[in-house]
Amino acid sequence: MPYASLEQIMDRYGESMLVALTDRGDVATETVDVQVIDRALADADAQIDGYLKARYQLPLAATPPLIADLAQVIACWKLHRFDPPQKIKDDYAEAIRSLKDISRGLMVLDVAGVEPASSGASGVRITDRERPLSADRMKGFI
Repeated sequence: MPYASLEQIMDRYGESMLVALTDRGDVATETVDVQVIDRALADADAQIDGYLKARYQLPLAATPPLIADLAQVIACWKLHRFDPPQKIKDDYAEAIRSLKDISRGLMVLDVAGVEPASSGASGVRITDRERPLSADRMKGFI
């Protein structure tokens, strides 16, 4: 299941921008090439999965809104074959920072995650050394 859909990316960036980015044929058709967008969305999903696999069970049962947003941003960046505008570059850099934060555990998604390894014991365990000054050893001083 893809994290974002054609409808979502079209709502976000507009049909005219997507036509300009995807109409790559020798003869301009002035229509959105769905195959190009699907490939960009699949590439974005693969990149997101690379960051999520350390903390979450894949595939995700449901797509959190943050992941759908990141997928749209990454796909738009991937649709630009040449130098993208600064806004697209900045959005992409922020999306990668967010994915790195998710991978490190600084941001948490509301989905099933990979449980951290535990020792089986709960609580704190303290080991203390033997006391050199005990009541038995202090006879005559106390």
